[in-house]
Amino acid sequence: MRKIFISLAVVSVVVGAAFAEEGVLIDFNELVDDYQGQHQATLWDYSSMADARFSEEQKAEMNTSLYVPNWDVVFSSSSRTVTTERFSDVLLATVGGSSPQFAGNQVMGVRVHYPTGAFNSYAWVKPPFEIPMYATSDLIEDAPRGEQFVGFGTLRNVGVIKDIKVNVYGLNYPMGMAIVLRNENRETQQYPLGHLEFSGWRELSWVNPNYITDVRDREIKKLPLYPRSAPSIALDSIEFYRDAAQQGGDFLVYVKDVVVTYDQAILEDFDADLDHEGIWGILEKREDDRFKVELQRLGDRQVLNYIEEQKQHKDTEEASVQ
Repeated sequence: MRKIFISLAVVSVVVGAAFAEEGVLIDFNELVDDYQGQHQATLWDYSSMADARFSEEQKAEMNTSLYVPNWDVVFSSSSRTVTTERFSDVLLATVGGSSPQFAGNQVMGVRVHYPTGAFNSYAWVKPPFEIPMYATSDLIEDAPRGEQFVGFGTLRNVGVIKDIKVNVYGLNYPMGMAIVLRNENRETQQYPLGHLEFSGWRELSWVNPNYITDVRDREIKKLPLYPRSAPSIALDSIEFYRDAAQQGGDFLVYVKDVVVTYDQAILEDFDADLDHEGIWGILEKREDDRFKVELQRLGDRQVLNYIEEQKQHKDTEEASVQ
């Protein structure tokens, strides 16, 4: 994995302790079926990427969302077989009403079927599409730019990360777990959370060993404030790994949410005498261009997936007839 190097992009004007913000990167209890089998707030229509070969009825089916059952388990090349992919799945599970934590909440249930060979095996739970950082919701009038997936897999204006916390339900499996984040430059970094050899709910965390609380001990840099884009992060995947010494086969785990504590990269209200963006519009143009690139990349991939699904459905029907 490539490492992310993020510098603090604001000059501190106070001396003393630094205050970090806590933001929900993603909460799987929110990603439920609330619109025709999808999650409406993260619904993404990619029919505009399809050409004239497709009918209007087919284009109407070309949409997906971050609804939990749409997520997938992806294996490393050495672990990817027909068997491991067939018996690995992601679904939505409801926590029992008598549970001391998250009673009645819906969480992500993950089944990973590891190969039995004596080698390290890696699996990533990935969203159905690369979560965009610059998408704007059509559901809200005058919605803030780029805010559609904030809290649904992205966070904006993220400087130094202090810690990452994940609520996990373990079943005494000795597997390792990590969170993989992507930054605005499409660089990814893995944040290890430790092993899952426990039973019940537990909050796993990664704590930044280099986080400096007292701003007097930080290296302060003066950087231009505008038109610098605010750094962002997005959830790339949730990684689970099995050591070569551990038994293969089925592995089960449940994940509730991912919460990130971080410093703001830019103090948005610090320089408010002039509306720079209103005058120049540089960031709007830049983010429009980035979103178009993201849309094209994601759309092309989803259309190919749709075609492959149609092939599979047809083959299944023919097989049943035979």
